[in-house]
Amino acid sequence: MAIREVKTTSNATRQMTVLKFDLDKIVAKKVLKVGKNRISGRGSKGRISVRNRGGGSKRSYRIVDSRRVGFSGIKGRVEGINYDPNRSANIALINYGKGVWSYIIAPEGLKAQDEVICDQKTPVRVGNRMKLENIPASTQIYNIELTELAGGQIVKSAGATATLLGFDEKYAQIKLPSGEVRRIFKGCYASIGVVSNSDHSNVVIGKAGRMRLMGRRPHVRGKAKNPCDHPHGGGEGGSSIGMTHPKTPWGMPALGRKSRNKKKKSSKLIISK
Repeated sequence: MAIREVKTTSNATRQMTVLKFDLDKIVAKKVLKVGKNRISGRGSKGRISVRNRGGGSKRSYRIVDSRRVGFSGIKGRVEGINYDPNRSANIALINYGKGVWSYIIAPEGLKAQDEVICDQKTPVRVGNRMKLENIPASTQIYNIELTELAGGQIVKSAGATATLLGFDEKYAQIKLPSGEVRRIFKGCYASIGVVSNSDHSNVVIGKAGRMRLMGRRPHVRGKAKNPCDHPHGGGEGGSSIGMTHPKTPWGMPALGRKSRNKKKKSSKLIISK
């Protein structure tokens, strides 16, 4: 998928780029679409829990099957590759016959009329899904489970991929996109390939209005606020934050502080960070 520069009509669009989608022109299945409420970063009590969210274009949610074990052993035919407004990766519409359809996260190289299958052991082909214990070492994988039959939980964003390094007793050693090497139970499922739409990270947004359409509201610097609103606030003009290390709006250390709980049980499964 290529990146295209926008014809310059203002200073805002001078550096702006967009993705040149090369997707199949198929209508999204109504049975796989549901309405999506815009909660604007608010929790169940109506209080803001995630700041700088709100507005944005109206969108429907596509039901993506991240487990695929419900169609174990059944071959599915790819009807086409679709755009999903709720994620950075593209999705593939799968036809299992007899009016049964499903969406999956599309890997690079998957195209219409290809066949995919999910089973305990399948051919090592792009789009197929099977248990880690049956995947050869050095294979690129994505949509990986951390708990058996929980569905894919990691490596699902555009262009992401992990590498299966080898096996250690009942665990598989996997190198994640972050560089972390982690042990995952061999009975967990993973899909073969690299997540599609790898150029997503190279797009230049270009202007503020485009971010507003994505549901992102303006972000104000802490040092531009009053002392009662942020620890960095106050001072005269463009003064510094006045402290050795930056803090969050709630006074906790920021930028570099490790937030992972040292007592977390899964820490013993991390080989190298």
